[in-house]
Amino acid sequence: MKKTTIILVILSLGLFQGCEDFLELNPQGQLTQESFPTTAADAILSTNAAYSSLREWNYHSGGFPIMDIMSDDAHKGSNPADGLNTIGPYDTFTITTTQDGLDRWWTALYQGIKRANVVIEKVPAIDMDANLRGRYLAEARFLRGLYYFDLVRAWGGVPLITNTTPALQVPRASQDDIYDLIEEDLLFAVENLPEKSAYGEADLGRASKGAAKALLAKMYLFQHDFLNAEIYTLEVIGSNEYDLEPVFLNANGKDGEHGIESVFEIGAMETEGSVGNQYANTQGVRGTPNRGWGFNRPSLDLRYNFEEQDPRLKGTIIDLGDVIDGILILGDGNTPDETFDEDDNLIEVECYNRKVWIPGTSTNTQFGHNRRLIRFSDVLLMAAEALNENNKPGQALVHLNRVRERARQGDEEILPDITTTDKDQLRDLILQERRMELALEGHRFWDLVRTGKAQEVLGPLGFISGKHELFPIPQTEIDISQGTLTQNPNW
Repeated sequence: MKKTTIILVILSLGLFQGCEDFLELNPQGQLTQESFPTTAADAILSTNAAYSSLREWNYHSGGFPIMDIMSDDAHKGSNPADGLNTIGPYDTFTITTTQDGLDRWWTALYQGIKRANVVIEKVPAIDMDANLRGRYLAEARFLRGLYYFDLVRAWGGVPLITNTTPALQVPRASQDDIYDLIEEDLLFAVENLPEKSAYGEADLGRASKGAAKALLAKMYLFQHDFLNAEIYTLEVIGSNEYDLEPVFLNANGKDGEHGIESVFEIGAMETEGSVGNQYANTQGVRGTPNRGWGFNRPSLDLRYNFEEQDPRLKGTIIDLGDVIDGILILGDGNTPDETFDEDDNLIEVECYNRKVWIPGTSTNTQFGHNRRLIRFSDVLLMAAEALNENNKPGQALVHLNRVRERARQGDEEILPDITTTDKDQLRDLILQERRMELALEGHRFWDLVRTGKAQEVLGPLGFISGKHELFPIPQTEIDISQGTLTQNPNW
């Protein structure tokens, strides 16, 4: 939500505490599930509760950017000993069914689903403005689709919960059933949400028609339904609601918050606690300046894959000695500046994720980073991919080269337009462009899995085909289910 008007409603275990206009009213006390929501005021509170899950640390893959760490874009980061046994195994594909973070991630997603289900189930009966009621329902269904999309990508078929009073033991639904629900929810959102431009300043950050179409297109890409992916990405592009930020840094930076490139983002305030977002603090520069824990260190492989003089390199990686907003980056004294293997080959350097930087000198300000879940450049590259797969390479090049044009920042001597129309070559070039454009934003691992490239690229890092495409169901969830839940293959 808009930083100055964030609503936080903690809504779980049948107890609800609400505050209107985000931070401005005193708590209303404890309310029972039977008596909430029943009024128009309750409707907005419950809708905002469904959003509040996005700012919880555990929503971000259990608190740590493991989707980047498991890709070829990054390593664990921090100092060598920090998180070695908890986060380190994601770097080497040695995680287990009891691995730290998986249970937190699972729980956070289902908490978000519970909150969305409250709106979907209860708000239709409230006597209130019909258009506003329809919008709240569409927002909740967008969010439920978003939460289930993370679940199905991470674990495949999972328990399908669509009401507020599920059975105590719910078996896994099929992956197809989960995707069917996501599609149904997002199509409803597309029909009933306004465009981004229709929202007033106080409502910036709410789900929009464009966000629903973009997420729907991404879901279709994961199912290899390129025809529908083409339809919805082109509708987003043709809406003229979005464009690329002229400066690449602003696509993820403070100056681009809720800007022209943002299709859907998580708003946050520059303070620790429930209105802040610890996602960036987890990855912030460690040491001097003290901006965070320093996890998710960009890999040498990512660094070396940027084309010569690509400005996105410095827009993605913070190096020791850089000066950002007048602040000299010195880094962590307990972290080696360079790390070598037993054959004296350089394998890692101390560096950090530039995309989560927010101006300031304290860890508090780092909590104010707005994480972009969907950017317009992502939509353009999804469109290029779908068009190429649909044998329209000429049209695909238009969207691919639009991204490269912004990346070159007016320097016509670098990043020349792609011209090949060979389908296989263009497929690889689009995937490569996604890597450079969206690096360290949580996309790379999913892209490698859905395109069938994971074994080829990640095999040398420990990835095993037929196993690591999915995470193990957290063992705690299997235990709680008393065997109702079954484990994923080869775990």
